[in-house]
Amino acid sequence: DVQLVESGGGSVQAGGSLRLSCAASGYTYSSYCMGWFRQAPGKEREGVAAIDSDGSTSYADSVKGRITISQDSAKNILYLQMHSLKAEDTAMYYCAAGSDWASLATTEYEHWGQGTQVTVSS
Repeated sequence: DVQLVESGGGSVQAGGSLRLSCAASGYTYSSYCMGWFRQAPGKEREGVAAIDSDGSTSYADSVKGRITISQDSAKNILYLQMHSLKAEDTAMYYCAAGSDWASLATTEYEHWGQGTQVTVSS
């Protein structure tokens, strides 16, 4: 079974940085594109960043220039490096696998982790 386990969330002050990790197992990592999504209370889940097996990336406009998605295919780990965090970045962050391309649409992904909470205080 596909398993995705996120880690690295926490509480930071505005302007701070965090790096999220997602450990993938149970499948051939390069079989799927990967994405990071987030969901704030009362809001829909939204795409943050995605990456395909060749390293091509997509980013939501709201995070461009502040957030970088990367992966270590040898270790089956997906990363999300976040800088200059803002209060509006506060959300549960989810790792997902399954798209055929670096899509930011939730409907393109089959497999989801349990999430890791990011809280940014202003």
